[in-house]
Amino acid sequence: MEPRKGEKRSMQELGRKSVSEFKESEKLPVIIVLDNVRSLHNVGSVFRTADAFAVEKLVLCGITAQPPHREIQKTALGATESVDWEYTEDCKQLMLNLRSEGYKVIGIEQVSGSISLENQAHLLKDVKLALVFGNEVEGVDQDVLDLCDEFWEIPQSGTKHSLNISVSVGIVLWELVRRH
Repeated sequence: MEPRKGEKRSMQELGRKSVSEFKESEKLPVIIVLDNVRSLHNVGSVFRTADAFAVEKLVLCGITAQPPHREIQKTALGATESVDWEYTEDCKQLMLNLRSEGYKVIGIEQVSGSISLENQAHLLKDVKLALVFGNEVEGVDQDVLDLCDEFWEIPQSGTKHSLNISVSVGIVLWELVRRH
């Protein structure tokens, strides 16, 4: 029997992977770096988004909270089990390590010389990316920005000119996947 238009699909129809199937699946060649993100809900949301887009890894730096934590789990909905992640206190050293491993390090920040996201012609063309997102108030630390290869900015037309970090992660990853 044909489902009626607008009827929600079952988990089976959605083709939801098990954690082990997810771990073995092909990943987007992207590492998300969270630099001093203070909101546990943002961290959980980024885990969930990283799972949705099957990113390679999530790296939590500085004051960014780590699983297991009840508030992270509330929004991650189990993604802390599927997404590979690690913690490092020193985000600057992480930037150096990622660059030496062949990653192009991109600061997602409104800075001089930033390129609007829609103008990225080379997105994921034979390149591994590390995307750095910063603190909800201060953004990415300047010492970390100094180690980025380039900067991307999400175009905005409103009065605030800032987005919640978990929303920013979703927008940037969607643009990468859409073009991949």
